[in-house]
Amino acid sequence: MMDATIERAHPKGGHEAAADAAALVRAWTGRSESAGAVLDRVGGVDQVGVEERVESLRRRSIKRESKLWALDLAIRMMDLTTLEGKDTPGKVRALCAKGMRPDPSDPAIPAVAAICIYPSLIPVAREALAGSGVRVASVATGFPSGQTFTDIKIAETRQAVEAGADEIDMVIDRGAFLAGDHAAVFDEIVAIKAACGPALLKVILETGELETYDSVRRASILAMAAGADFIKTSTGKVTPAATLPVTLVMLEAIRDFHRRTGRAVGMKPAGGIRTAKEAISYLVVLYETLGPRWMTPDLFRFGASTLLNDVLMQVRKERSGRYQGGDYFTID
Repeated sequence: MMDATIERAHPKGGHEAAADAAALVRAWTGRSESAGAVLDRVGGVDQVGVEERVESLRRRSIKRESKLWALDLAIRMMDLTTLEGKDTPGKVRALCAKGMRPDPSDPAIPAVAAICIYPSLIPVAREALAGSGVRVASVATGFPSGQTFTDIKIAETRQAVEAGADEIDMVIDRGAFLAGDHAAVFDEIVAIKAACGPALLKVILETGELETYDSVRRASILAMAAGADFIKTSTGKVTPAATLPVTLVMLEAIRDFHRRTGRAVGMKPAGGIRTAKEAISYLVVLYETLGPRWMTPDLFRFGASTLLNDVLMQVRKERSGRYQGGDYFTID
């Protein structure tokens, strides 16, 4: 369950969202309310340093007791996801059942954080998850390209929240960002944040299309200054999706933003994270960069469609000393 005391969970109207963004810009820049000033204070990224640090952290080993704790946490941090054109109500109900009870034979296995789906299937998920504490997350804003009119993005977001979404995963207009129209990207995020009302806003950067670590850092700061509750790597529809170096760049942006503004923003790597070993590497990088405060589903999520089964198999292996067959668990 999300902590109801976290400031970002309160409903925001249009004027409030704009005022909050202006205050964050002032806190970040120290002098200006202009969205254009946000990126003036964003330094470059040491590519070699980032990649060397990731390789060092990737080699870290953890004890068996810590591994079981990390696997349990990874499950609680998952946004179990299906975003296919062939999604049906039956598939979403099955995914919700799995999210609530990942291993029906083991009640000690926790539920996931959320089920992430397309907007039209929100009512199905809402009904299936009722009373469970698992949240309903919906993509919106012309997912996955973001190439539609802003009015349509706002309307889709409002409808998704009205239908019962607890969280909105929006995509930025990468074309506008890469063309240097950063004000347009900023203003659109502010507008979507206002349309979210009480729902959390996760802003997808689609880092595979941003081309450089410098662009990833700049987009991260821009999204946070505009009011993002989480920043997210990818839609899962573009290669590369989540990578450890890109995630480290975004985590360092979150750290720097928090130090200057006092606002804690969450992180969601998504796309291509398929094994328990990879998930633990992400948690190591998270802990070493942001510390224990961020080791919670309130501030870190995995966007996952195939990760859960591997984590469940690893849990069984750690407990029994042998792997369970892959067909033991239901298909995600």
